[in-house]
Amino acid sequence: MKRRVGVIFGGRSGEHEISIRSAKTVIENIDSDKYEVVPIAIMNDGRWLSPAESVRQFPEHTQEVFRDTQGEASESAITLTGDTSPGGLTVLEESAGTLPLDVIFPVLHGTYGEDGTIQGLFEMADIPYVGCGVLASSCGMDKAFMKTLFRDAGLPMCDYVWFLRGEWESNRETTLDQVESKLGFPCFVKPANLGSSVGISRATDRESLAAAISLAAEYDRKIIVEEALEMREIECAVIGNDAAEASLPGEYIIRDNSKAFLDYTEKYSGTGNNEFVVPAPVSDELVSKIKQMAVTAFRAVDGSGLARVDFFLRNDNGALLVNEINTLPGLTDASGFPKMWVGSGKTFPQVIDQLIDLAIARHQDKKRNKTSK
Repeated sequence: MKRRVGVIFGGRSGEHEISIRSAKTVIENIDSDKYEVVPIAIMNDGRWLSPAESVRQFPEHTQEVFRDTQGEASESAITLTGDTSPGGLTVLEESAGTLPLDVIFPVLHGTYGEDGTIQGLFEMADIPYVGCGVLASSCGMDKAFMKTLFRDAGLPMCDYVWFLRGEWESNRETTLDQVESKLGFPCFVKPANLGSSVGISRATDRESLAAAISLAAEYDRKIIVEEALEMREIECAVIGNDAAEASLPGEYIIRDNSKAFLDYTEKYSGTGNNEFVVPAPVSDELVSKIKQMAVTAFRAVDGSGLARVDFFLRNDNGALLVNEINTLPGLTDASGFPKMWVGSGKTFPQVIDQLIDLAIARHQDKKRNKTSK
């Protein structure tokens, strides 16, 4: 019997479009002999669409793939039963009654999807879901808090400062002084709770720093500023629950060296200015170190399911630094996570199988916990 998988995508974040692209890749690669897919789109305004409406959010080619492998999507609504029976989130069919989902695959990036909020909904609904739990998702989303956990785990990092939007708006000069004195220029300014390079700027002086902070503040109430290093950016994918495994590392090779950093456009527009190489051209010794540190970072946030850990490799002294962890990395055809596993010998359909198995295993393990004396 096929497992019924609810693929939730879109969401209320600046990464809405990337989420649709990630879900597109999942739907085109999931094994239709094993899984019945129920697509569930969340719009920018928070509306949840029916499966039939959700399919129409994809390009025509993906809609055709879905019809060929899954048939016509239902017009029925999604409801949350809120009880403790298996499959609290259900699809309602007018003719067939309630059909429970076996597992949720949230392909949501950024706020309200990767930050523990929707994971808490799944926990309350008592349904297995792919990826990190509430704690790991929320800690992994907040770059400032994440770095605190990395520091406690003994992982090396670049210098950084963080502050709240309210502090910036109430006393801009003091905030600029703080960044300038602790980090200097150039530096990178980021929203603390966003990904896909959304809202990120490189500041080279006080004026550009002010503009960069104002941009980041449009996306988040917490802003983090990091020192800019002459370095290479290395990535490593992780899969697992208690016993996690790391992929071979990968690296974006940028052909146009005039680019200040690999921004949103460079990552997703298909300009041909970059190539993602697996394995990254580093020594075998460094590959082992990257994989070990990736698993350590995963464990530091209590990760489960999947994550991508990003590193800096300094040009001046060869030091390897952990930058951040992404607890629900991009799964698009341009994303590093699936490419690193393909380079490590796992096809993306195999990765999807493993992630669903891990979700169910984690749910079953949590069932062992007593909830009363």
